[in-house]
Amino acid sequence: MTQLPTILIVDDDEGHAILIRENLEAAGLSNHIKHFRDGQAILDFFFKEPPPAREPYLVLLDIRMPKVDGIEVLRRLKATPELRKLPVIMLTTTDDSREVERCHELGCNVYIQKPVDYDRFSEAIRRLGHFVPLLIVPQLSAS
Repeated sequence: MTQLPTILIVDDDEGHAILIRENLEAAGLSNHIKHFRDGQAILDFFFKEPPPAREPYLVLLDIRMPKVDGIEVLRRLKATPELRKLPVIMLTTTDDSREVERCHELGCNVYIQKPVDYDRFSEAIRRLGHFVPLLIVPQLSAS
């Protein structure tokens, strides 16, 4: 049986992170979920000693964050051989076509614009929650 990926929410908006968690759970997901409040925190998780256990992860990454933005996080993750297969879903309010293209060029797997409306946002995350169990997520490579 395939191990469920740990979902890593990287979003400085605490309200958005709570909504994401609640709606993923409402969609029936039982994955372990961790929240990181800025880009530096997720980089520390992956690049500081000791490295995270070899398990599958799915990253839900916002773009506009303090310390290190999501585009730089994406660039660093995808530039690292041990992390390049890590699935990254950009989940952001930004709909600038240049940023969408840049994220895909850097290797994001999916780009989802967060709807501003509460109900539409909740529904979008529930739909994402129905999609996650279909993903086959590789474990991290050994360093």
